[in-house]
Amino acid sequence: MKRWIPGLALIAALLPCAMLFGATKTAPAAPQTAAGLTAAVAHQIVMYPYYSVWDAVDFRIDDGHVALSGVVNQPFQKSDIEGLVARIPGVISVSSEIRVLPLSPFDDQLRLRVARAIFSDPALSRYALLAQPPIHILVDNGHVTLVGVVHTQMEKAIAGARASGAGLSFGPVVNDLVVENPPAKKS
Repeated sequence: MKRWIPGLALIAALLPCAMLFGATKTAPAAPQTAAGLTAAVAHQIVMYPYYSVWDAVDFRIDDGHVALSGVVNQPFQKSDIEGLVARIPGVISVSSEIRVLPLSPFDDQLRLRVARAIFSDPALSRYALLAQPPIHILVDNGHVTLVGVVHTQMEKAIAGARASGAGLSFGPVVNDLVVENPPAKKS
């Protein structure tokens, strides 16, 4: 007498479906061009869920060898980003010069004050609505540096003035924001 085993029947019924779906799945293709690899690395960094306005990571690519640089706010972010980039198809090796900013309650408070000052300004508030604001606020032992991109020279000046006026910074604010649309030079 055969005994009915419900779990076995379910497996037997689903096996052909699993084989069908498994057959259509292919491994992700490696980016074939330097531009494709650059886009893939940039995408992984920006889409990393803990990458924020307090971090700034940059990279260079040379024949599949990725060199990471910049700063992050938390120690685990460094190894996470290195691992994400290393798993990208087409990446041969990853070298990292990412620096972890000091863990300091004072720096955390200063980051928040500078962010509130910058993003509460009417000229810059639209940047705060973006999932990944283009202005990054780096605080290293009380020293503030602004990096990223803004649309106009006026926005760069406002961001620098707002950051300087937030108080508590040790020394002048370094405004390394890049202007996307610099004014045309008069000839």
